[in-house]
Amino acid sequence: MKICQIVNDPACGLRMRAVSCFWRGWRALTGMARMPGGEVPVFVLCGGLGTRFREQTETLPKPMITIGNRPMVWHIMRKYSQHGFKRFVLCLGYKAEVIKSYFLDYASMNSDFTVELMTNATTVHSIDHDQDWNVTLAYTGELTMTGARVAKAAAKYLGDAQHFAVTYGDGLTDADLATEYRFHVDQGRIGTVLGINPPSRFGELRIQGAKVQEFSEKPEFREQWINGGYFFFRREFLSYLDPDEGCVLERQPLVRLARDGQLSMFQHRGFWACMDTQRDKELLEQLWASGKRPWARESQ
Repeated sequence: MKICQIVNDPACGLRMRAVSCFWRGWRALTGMARMPGGEVPVFVLCGGLGTRFREQTETLPKPMITIGNRPMVWHIMRKYSQHGFKRFVLCLGYKAEVIKSYFLDYASMNSDFTVELMTNATTVHSIDHDQDWNVTLAYTGELTMTGARVAKAAAKYLGDAQHFAVTYGDGLTDADLATEYRFHVDQGRIGTVLGINPPSRFGELRIQGAKVQEFSEKPEFREQWINGGYFFFRREFLSYLDPDEGCVLERQPLVRLARDGQLSMFQHRGFWACMDTQRDKELLEQLWASGKRPWARESQ
């Protein structure tokens, strides 16, 4: 179906606004506008140097390293969108232009269109994706630390939202993020972190004297929890942050929040993976190729 001639067509803007109004109305009628995360922006930290992953990050920012045929940041955003979160603010730094170009070209790379080469007029025939996301690309400085990135981006783009999400650009999970958000609201604290207890990378020996009583190749630490990197915060958390580029989210802001008794943990014992190294990428690629894809509820 011919949607619109997006260059040299004076009526295009009116038609596109009409289409936008139609979809907003349809989402409201079907309940999509009432999904738990509808008005909650997700700040994705995409600006780090990725120094532990130089095989890839010499040419790409880490969130743009692909799993299957999609960059890591797309998988993360897709996960959020499956739970109703559609508004994203990508906090950019190192090689920001790569991520900006990807999203600027997203529609054309996922559509059929015709170009009149003499006039450069373009007619879009179909939009072959279902990502109805709102994506803000916010440059927050190349050497800025995680807390300062959130502070700078939120100062401009949080708007009137009373709650917001924060995550890193290199972690995947099968956690129910809508349930985590509801937990966060019900707890009434300023912040909530996804707590995970992944298996150790090393074998565990349980001994009595010199005698090995039990050998476990990769045991789970059932009651030892670590930061899974999927956060929800009330807007009051901004007072814990500092736009100075040295502010690290995981240091003073979260340490202070916990000491103030304002940090909850949402426990998750399911799938979680962080892509820190080439080995991590290869494991995720194997899962993708096998069709298991625990972080994705449907084939893509």
